[in-house]
Amino acid sequence: MRQPDQMSSYAPEDVVFLLRDISHVVLELDNDKRERLIQSGTHYSEMLPVEYHPSEAYMTLFHKTLDAYAERIAIAVGIVAEQIVAHQGLKHLVLVSLARAGTPIGILIKRYLKMRYNVNVPHYAISIIRGRGIDETAIRYIFATHPLARIQFIDGWTGKGAITRELLQACEHFSAKHTQQLDATLAVLADPGHCASIYGTRTDFLIPSACLNSTVSGLVSRTVLNLQFMEEHDFHGAKYYKELEDVDVSNLYIDRIAAYFEQVQIEVEQQLQKQSASTITWAGMKSVQAIQQAFNITNIHLVKPGVGETTRVLLRRVPWKILINPQHMDDLEHILLLAQERNVPIEEYPNMSYACCGLIKEV
Repeated sequence: MRQPDQMSSYAPEDVVFLLRDISHVVLELDNDKRERLIQSGTHYSEMLPVEYHPSEAYMTLFHKTLDAYAERIAIAVGIVAEQIVAHQGLKHLVLVSLARAGTPIGILIKRYLKMRYNVNVPHYAISIIRGRGIDETAIRYIFATHPLARIQFIDGWTGKGAITRELLQACEHFSAKHTQQLDATLAVLADPGHCASIYGTRTDFLIPSACLNSTVSGLVSRTVLNLQFMEEHDFHGAKYYKELEDVDVSNLYIDRIAAYFEQVQIEVEQQLQKQSASTITWAGMKSVQAIQQAFNITNIHLVKPGVGETTRVLLRRVPWKILINPQHMDDLEHILLLAQERNVPIEEYPNMSYACCGLIKEV
């Protein structure tokens, strides 16, 4: 059985990344070059954005939003964790985060379950790539290690629901070929796309880990699948950014939120009682289709809805404009800051299920 490479600034008891370390390969391209390649047909998973030292303004913003939202996130983590237990049980439960946005959330859920039920649930981070599916080598590794695993997939938040759909297809594909059956239910912290049945909240607010890239995700890059230098049936790849160790806040982020777990217990219980049976309406996708029409956008992949995705558009794509839902103005300070830094026009657009939406420039 193939063994993954040890990589990340997280403790191995928090998470095991099932990835191949490809730190020796130079794959980083600036945003303009990457954008041209992506829009002319190169798959986004074959290259990486440049990882910068976050600016001082950005780090200040991260700490400020972490102060403001740590308790709110702790409550959402508790709600998700309790729903996972109700759905899967604790016996044979294995948490599997989708790298990389899902990883900090998976660690928080694992820590919550330890605090609440005194169980140490195994937690892995694996790669899923839009249009290419899930890393089946990683899934086989999990089943070889935990033959009776009840796998619960975890991500940070939903946008249009592309990863929800990708996961559904990937699980069907895997289950058709193997005796082990995968449950495609995705658990997310925030579900503004209305496409996950296990979620902490459907409010589209800033999860501070969306502010930063590798420096809040264990110093691990986005996952890569590039067969020019990777073996076909090996784990998907990623890089470890050792040079960013001095600005790494991955563990600080986890510790700050986990510190609230005990005191939010009552709130978690109350919210769980209020949460009705969750219907998946794909309301987010309907908003996106309306935006695509209103702005004559040819490719739906150029519409990135929600606070998390809009943040990423401003950080590592070439933005055309940002749509802002005025009712959510209080949650959008960092979006306004970033847009101002990059001279990106902002337009009010109230008619969407999201707080904001990033539109990528057609190049």
